[in-house]
Amino acid sequence: MKVVVEADGGSRGNPGPAGYGAVVLDPDTDEVLVERAEGLGITTNNVAEYQGLIAGLRAARELGATEVDVRMDSKLVVEQMSGRWKIKHPAMRPLAQEAAQLAREIGSVRYEWVPRLRNSRADALANQAMDAQASAQ
Repeated sequence: MKVVVEADGGSRGNPGPAGYGAVVLDPDTDEVLVERAEGLGITTNNVAEYQGLIAGLRAARELGATEVDVRMDSKLVVEQMSGRWKIKHPAMRPLAQEAAQLAREIGSVRYEWVPRLRNSRADALANQAMDAQASAQ
């Protein structure tokens, strides 16, 4: 089963109230199969981006996906997960390892950077999660 994962994360301030959004889509119909969003407390934008990826990969795995195309507007996460950039920050390593483990369990995962406008569903969910997190502070 092939799916598309659109994931995003962000923070209001860096660090600041943070959240992520992830959407799993049918690649043929563009139908939304699963949506995930969560506030993360106070953390950095990059941590939130990785958490969005992890949530999207988990949801894809739960659906039984064996092939996933990930689309994110975080160049850092896409390049690191594709193996083209090193993961220098110690806080990012465990998150990247968790995402890599999920990718191995799925089987085939490809990463693609997309402009924010092409990631609008996940971006909207991430913003809702950040707004909820900020109002809870």
